[in-house]
Amino acid sequence: MSFDQKVAIVTGGTSGIGLAIALELASQGAKVIITGRSQNKLDAALKTLGGSAEGVVAEVSSLVDLDRLYAHVKAELGRLDLLVANAGAGEIVPLASISEDHFHRAFDGNVKGVTFSVQKALPLMSEGGAIVNIGSTSSLQPGPGLSVYGGTKAALRAMVRGWVVDIKGSGVRINIVSPGPTETASLYSFFGDHAEEALAYLNGRSTIGRIGQPEEIARAVAFLGSDAASYINGTELFVDGGASQV
Repeated sequence: MSFDQKVAIVTGGTSGIGLAIALELASQGAKVIITGRSQNKLDAALKTLGGSAEGVVAEVSSLVDLDRLYAHVKAELGRLDLLVANAGAGEIVPLASISEDHFHRAFDGNVKGVTFSVQKALPLMSEGGAIVNIGSTSSLQPGPGLSVYGGTKAALRAMVRGWVVDIKGSGVRINIVSPGPTETASLYSFFGDHAEEALAYLNGRSTIGRIGQPEEIARAVAFLGSDAASYINGTELFVDGGASQV
């Protein structure tokens, strides 16, 4: 696989899986643009990425921010070869505690943000372009308190199946990579005081015996975004150590 001379956007690329994806693509020669909501976090990520990577402050649920992002790419680079729609977040909120604010926040970031990131990327893409959306095994097995988060990721699966039909003949592919639990700082903060207990449980669920590393998710994303996957379209690749199969 090679992304030499290719232009890639990774939304939410300042840490965790997003940063690992950006690093993987950059190591294969891509010109990478990452987004994040904080300039300070963008600056720190760009120091890690080095080279010719760029950062754009953007909230993906804001259409104004997305327009600014794509206008920058069009003006500076003229095209887009790969979009990795990674930005999103989840919260543990059981049914009795789901609020309207929580519901809107989840669907705005995880569904609205991806929808318009994809829609607005397409005019910059030509035949051979690729889009990889980051899903989650929570779409199949949301677990306690993750019904809304899981619902947002299940929505992406249905939408991608429709989108590949909508853009039939364009030569642009759209796929999903759905990670299982992955060892990132955000995973530890997600579980808070129960992190060690939760990780022991998650390690036990994996048929490989451990949770994933960000670099492993990144390599799967790079594969689906590359010419090596040129005949794969509308699929969802679960990268979870087999946990969703048991």
